[in-house]
Amino acid sequence: MLAKVYVTPKQAILDPQGKAIVHSLHALDYTEVSDVRMGKYLEVRLHGLSRAQAEQRVEEMCRRLLANLVIEDFRCEIVED
Repeated sequence: MLAKVYVTPKQAILDPQGKAIVHSLHALDYTEVSDVRMGKYLEVRLHGLSRAQAEQRVEEMCRRLLANLVIEDFRCEIVED
């Protein structure tokens, strides 16, 4: 099983990397871009678990290590492979 994990800054948190990307895109004449949020994408392979167990374990991983819950949100997608 494959877990796709998306970690992004919370909306209330300033994202300096995202702002820098917006400025660069504007300089390249992509002026229609109004906002960019820079985050992380992780792929976690799991074995020997049911889908429900995999979802629970990945959520635990995110809460304990993969995301900083003070400033980041996360979402997970479990894919059978």
